[in-house]
Amino acid sequence: MDRFAELKTFCTVAASGGFSSAARQLGVATSSVTRVIDALEARLGVALLNRSTRSVTLTEAGRGYQEDALRILEQLEAADDAVSERGDEVKGVLRVAAPPAFAAQYIAPMLPDLRVRHPRLTLDLCLSNATVSLADESIDVAVRIGSIDPDSRLVARRLAAHERVLCASPAYLKRHGAPREPSELARHDCLQFSFTDNRRSWRLRRKDGGGAAVQEIPIRGVVQADHADVLRQAAIAGLGVAMLAHWMVHVDLREGRLVQVLDDYDVNPGPMDVAMYAVYQENRRGSQKIRAFVELLAQHLARAGMR
Repeated sequence: MDRFAELKTFCTVAASGGFSSAARQLGVATSSVTRVIDALEARLGVALLNRSTRSVTLTEAGRGYQEDALRILEQLEAADDAVSERGDEVKGVLRVAAPPAFAAQYIAPMLPDLRVRHPRLTLDLCLSNATVSLADESIDVAVRIGSIDPDSRLVARRLAAHERVLCASPAYLKRHGAPREPSELARHDCLQFSFTDNRRSWRLRRKDGGGAAVQEIPIRGVVQADHADVLRQAAIAGLGVAMLAHWMVHVDLREGRLVQVLDDYDVNPGPMDVAMYAVYQENRRGSQKIRAFVELLAQHLARAGMR
């Protein structure tokens, strides 16, 4: 049995919590995954996984083995990169995780340029609003919007600021009026992003207030989605007030499809100081393909006026 494939199979089962889900990710039959894990446990003489009809969890021995296995896989991938990236030509497969709306608006338009500059680089885009584990999902680099945990042990390169705005269509504001104070949002239909912590509030801070306090305003509304562009389209259709990234709606604001409200406030659903980052694991600092992608993305963002 290929030991690399064995470790990858085990780590995929551990991360996904099931044999079937791991098989789908690996593109093999569930029975094949089961045979690999059974053979691994038999060879080691210890149970790595607790199996039940509903889920698969790690045993104490399995947790320790997963930590070592992930470290080995990372080192093998780094070694592969070091060999394949020798010389001046950027080549190989680069797996990039990014939010779908951001990728559609900023990564997709740069693909022709990336192709011309690095014709032997293969890009594998993994688009999701969820924060994925770079190690578990074999992601080389991820675009993340928000704040970076200093204890995450990830290298983070700041790409641009990330400003959110509150906006609504002219038709909605004509019917309901524009909020003049943050507290007035409570009586408006607010288009909500589906956060994992089920929050139902927006945070606002006056821009010219120096050390102004952050106001947390409870919101309500009949539309909720985990895709920002759906909320953008709902706002344009007159269904309510939305909190959206300025980079997503700046054209709509300029052309009058949306109108910014409470523009003398900074707004965010969580921490107020956020930005856009490219993040990757520490052992990938020397990767030419990561550097090539991040540099080009930063250039395209700067050309779009994002700094």
